[in-house]
Amino acid sequence: MSSSSSVPPPAPDPNAPPQGPASPAPTPKKSLRANTLIVMAGTLGSRLSGVVRQQVINLFDTSLTDAFNVAVKVPNLLRELLAEGALVNSFIPVYKSLDAQERRKLAQSFSGLLIAINLLLMALGIFAAPWVVGLLTSADANIDRALAIYMTQLVMPFLMLISLSAIAMGLLNSDEHFRESSFAPVAFNIASIAALLLLPDNATWLAFGWLVGGVAQLVVQLPALKRFGLLPQPRLTGHPALKRVLVQMAPFTLTAGARQFLNLYVTRLLTDASQFRPGTQTGYSNAEALFTMANGLFVVSPALAVFPRFSQHAADGNWAEFRALTAQTIRTSTFLAAPISALLVVLAPYAVSVYNLRQDIDLDKFQAGAGILAGWALALIPWAVVTILLRTFYARERTREAVTISAIGFVLEVGLYKVLVPLLGLFGFGLSTTLSGLLMACALAALYQRAVGFPWQAVSEHLAKVVPLAILAGAVAWFISRWLPSPGFIVPGMVGLVVAGGAGLAVYLLGALALRMPEMNGLLRRLKR
Repeated sequence: MSSSSSVPPPAPDPNAPPQGPASPAPTPKKSLRANTLIVMAGTLGSRLSGVVRQQVINLFDTSLTDAFNVAVKVPNLLRELLAEGALVNSFIPVYKSLDAQERRKLAQSFSGLLIAINLLLMALGIFAAPWVVGLLTSADANIDRALAIYMTQLVMPFLMLISLSAIAMGLLNSDEHFRESSFAPVAFNIASIAALLLLPDNATWLAFGWLVGGVAQLVVQLPALKRFGLLPQPRLTGHPALKRVLVQMAPFTLTAGARQFLNLYVTRLLTDASQFRPGTQTGYSNAEALFTMANGLFVVSPALAVFPRFSQHAADGNWAEFRALTAQTIRTSTFLAAPISALLVVLAPYAVSVYNLRQDIDLDKFQAGAGILAGWALALIPWAVVTILLRTFYARERTREAVTISAIGFVLEVGLYKVLVPLLGLFGFGLSTTLSGLLMACALAALYQRAVGFPWQAVSEHLAKVVPLAILAGAVAWFISRWLPSPGFIVPGMVGLVVAGGAGLAVYLLGALALRMPEMNGLLRRLKR
């Protein structure tokens, strides 16, 4: 990473946003590695409990789960704009630039405004559910549209719950309190699992179980907010810095609109009975859950943990440390993501098998999940770079550039879907995501270079090592899997992941040790403690 600090600091940016009042005296910095491990532990717990939740959902009839997966898309489409993505990336940089008293006032104003907006959208979503579901599904639908409308109306309050939870997460993370916010999704999954197992097996209670989880995810963060003096009292009052937050959030409407266009196209495509059989929507959801687990654990967790530090370096104008942190985070994230990417490509059928608790599997659902996951796995490395670089733009409050590239990338992805899915089938979904991610990463790196100076040497030398090692690991796992029982049921699925996946991962780690990669040395030091 020495190359990242050799680039001279750029001249002051005349278009840089105002930094607000001087920050308060800095508190002792928490260990960045400890923060990352906390977030990764919470993400691991969330994703593993999410697998159990998805296993329970897969016990329901396929026609019910297909309709449910369409229904939950409606609040999930809005949560990205109003909750997790826009809130964390827009709120924290502004919040970090204020003193303690102004931070409290901003939190009160922002939370009050967000609650009001959510109430309005929640009511609109309930009344407009028939039109929204009609927009999401194909005219020749392979799902029960009436059931999807009913379940959409039931799950709409989830938008309010997840938005309030995101406010809590943003406040805690901004002061680098990651424990409660990182483990809140675990509470969501545990509460949902309990509700789905205890309540009757029908559409009403499947939707209700989702809401129970949303309540749990919010409630478990409230004691931490109170303990650290961060619990806001929402008010519909103005604040001078609120405009800055809203200005940063405004470009997210472009990204969110492009992403929703992508999601709309995918959902309509998957529900088209002329192209895909019933069960494809649930198979897609299963693949999405596994990809999200890998991406969340090895990509999003490091990015989330370092984002407050990025914001602080940007507020201080410490660009040498900013570049060094960029290189370090990309190296850490891709070191972890590379072997998982290769292993999921070759072991996707075994991975999807973990959802099948019954031996009489739905073959259409299983094949859809395996095909989509194998393609998506290729996207882990490029999207790791994209995820980290986007955070560096948000930390510098250069949101417009980041979301413009993101929006163009999502529109490009739709275009690739239209070309590649008819040619390659389900694998075309993942390949499209991979290609768009590569182009976005290049564009973001070029813009970063122009503004701050990108650490090309540190990143390229690292990728030149991890990518070949990952390919070797995947080849070993593929060879061993040829001698294992066929996937489908959870037992052979777990055998394939443990035996073939374990062998491939061992090859990767031994190769990293032989190359004396610093990430491997850091891992060994942690294991010795």
